[in-house]
Amino acid sequence: MTILDTTTTASVKPAAVRPPHAWGNEPGAFLKALNSPWYKLIADLQDLIHSTTAEYAASRGLKALYLPLTVRTITCPTGLGSDSEPVPVTVNGVDTYLPDSNQFMLEYGMRLAPGGCYNIMPSFRGEEPDTTHLNQYSHSEAEIPGGIDDLIDYVEGYVKALAGAALETYGDRIAQAAGDTSHLSRMAEHQGHFPRITFEEAVSLLEGEDGCVRDEGSWRTLTRRGEHKLMEMVNEFMWVTHFDHLSVPFYQAFGDEEQLTAANADLFFGMGEVVGSGERHADAEQIRKALAMHQVPERDYAWYAEMKQELPMRTSGFGMGLERFLMWVLNHDDIRDVPLVSRVNEDKKWPESVHRP
Repeated sequence: MTILDTTTTASVKPAAVRPPHAWGNEPGAFLKALNSPWYKLIADLQDLIHSTTAEYAASRGLKALYLPLTVRTITCPTGLGSDSEPVPVTVNGVDTYLPDSNQFMLEYGMRLAPGGCYNIMPSFRGEEPDTTHLNQYSHSEAEIPGGIDDLIDYVEGYVKALAGAALETYGDRIAQAAGDTSHLSRMAEHQGHFPRITFEEAVSLLEGEDGCVRDEGSWRTLTRRGEHKLMEMVNEFMWVTHFDHLSVPFYQAFGDEEQLTAANADLFFGMGEVVGSGERHADAEQIRKALAMHQVPERDYAWYAEMKQELPMRTSGFGMGLERFLMWVLNHDDIRDVPLVSRVNEDKKWPESVHRP
């Protein structure tokens, strides 16, 4: 006798997709990732980000550039405005660095592709991973002609395109992981520009709020708590522009005649700052002034100043950590659950037996 199952599946919700926390150092932890719907979704979202980035960049006239994975000049030098340490390596007997950003290389590329250029490549930082920081991550970067307003327009169109593509292509699966997709809709369908305030306006808004602004005497910056408080006060998607110049790296253009602020802009959403961006010094004179102000030896950036001397150009650029963007897409609170292959808690020295990819 055949027994018919009369229960309907229409009201049965699919199981929630959650990360297996596969970034521990126990042998075989990577197998959790290989068998996890969470990481299968991340793999699909990474592919979507790649294709959407290429489509959007091409629509704005940018060219993809292939660049080396070593650099002699780093964008977070040991000087004022730096927030991490470089990662030195020796390759074929040559002392060099792994890139903390490809910004300088993209500025170089602008002289060959003056309509703009972009890439997605790994970046490396000398810092300990935590819930919002990775020391090896995927970096979507671009450099375009023009100033800070041109850049903000490009970045807003980019993140809206990414949110719309994720919602359209994988909305149901994202809902299983994030519990909701309304945040994607709000970004993709946002009309006009995201709200924008200056750093000084941000400091005024945060007056009386403990632990929101870090004051180092000659420069100030926002803490993560400050970023979150501003998003509560202003908007879930918002820009803060014109930070104290000494709080950002030397290469950001001056934002005022007194050279006290930078023509930079950070885009906040989700966990806080997801996109960092800014206009660059157009010529060597401004570069040399900024290097001196930030107490960075010019010899370390001689080629960069020489390029600006011979081929001055007004450009702007941004960098977005893709893992931070995916944290927001998946409404997740720990960035260490995002990379497909973990580089957290690795053995400092070669282990007796290699049990992680």
